[in-house]
Parts: sequence; structure tokens; C-alpha cells
Amino acid sequence: MSKKTLEKVKETKNDAVVQVKNNQGYLLFDCKRNAKGKKGNDFHINTEKKRRNRIETRVTKTFHNPDFIYKEKWVDLIPMIVQVIRITEKFDTKDKIWKSSEEISYYISTKVFSAEQTAEIIRSHWGIENRNHYVRDTAMEEDASRIRKNPGIFVKLRSFALNIMRYNGAQNIKNEIYQNTLSFNKLKKYKGLFN
Repeated sequence: MSKKTLEKVKETKNDAVVQVKNNQGYLLFDCKRNAKGKKGNDFHINTEKKRRNRIETRVTKTFHNPDFIYKEKWVDLIPMIVQVIRITEKFDTKDKIWKSSEEISYYISTKVFSAEQTAEIIRSHWGIENRNHYVRDTAMEEDASRIRKNPGIFVKLRSFALNIMRYNGAQNIKNEIYQNTLSFNKLKKYKGLFN
């Protein structure tokens, strides 16, 4: 996330919560430095039992008014840093013991939210991401595509097809694609396509 992008978000009177990754080295360093050994301004804990003998606990901590190395670059744009600690416990059926792993992620926010609100924002974003990419890969086999010339055109066509099918109430996209290949008349009945 660049300073220019955050400025555009603010200009449009919107807010953003964005994950900071390794390609933003100084910003990630600042996030870690601001969170290290500190209690934080607010925290939220959520535990969720997943399928396949997994329990995931997410601890979301917020840190207001962070201190940045490049103050002139970030100070007015980022009033809050977020740290999310994901602890995953998985039951190993072979060894009959619980094994745990921990992952820490950092986010920046253009507005101060409560830790609970921030946790919900982050979770809802990943739900949308997973829903979209999973369908594109499994039903539309986008990752297996061998199209090398102007692949962006086909991405737009897949998005158009996916949006039309969802608009018309399709639940199982792979099955919907199959049914559409069997009957052009079914395809012609779609709202928003021909009418």
C-alpha cells in the first residue's frame, strides 16, 4: 500500500484496513516495533471450531497513534496499527495429540476502529476473497488457463459470467456452467443478459 493510494482513499472519504506484507519493509518494521511488548489500546479474542479437528483462536490488538520512522509519510494517514495473532490447534489423529501453530499478521487502518470491529472487517474481507478465488479456480479452472495473450480480457469475461450466474441465483457455479452448456435456452432466460 503506497502513500498515494491511502491519500486517494481519504480523498474519497472512505476508510481502509490493509495488510502490511514483507514488500513494505519499513512499514512492516514500524508495525512490529509499535506492537512489540505492548498491551495495545484494545483487544478482541475470537475462538472458532473448524472442520477436520481444528480450533482457531484469533487475538486482534489495536495500537493507536503509532510512531513511524518516516513520520512525514504516514503520520496523518495511519492513526491505528492492528496485530492479529492466529493460533491454530489441530488434532493429530496418528499421534493422538493436539499440535498448535502461530501466525502473526499486521494491518494498517485509516480510521480508529474497536478491536472487535477490526476483527470483523478482516474476517469478512477474507471470506469474500476465499469465496471468489475458490470458485474461479475450481469451477472455472482459472489457474490452469494457458491463455498468454491478453489474459485480462478473459478474466473480465469470467467475472462477467460469474456475476450473471450469481445475479440469477446460481448456488453451484460448476453445475450451473455444465447446465448452460447443455441448454442454450436456459442461458437465454438469464436476467440481465438478453433482457
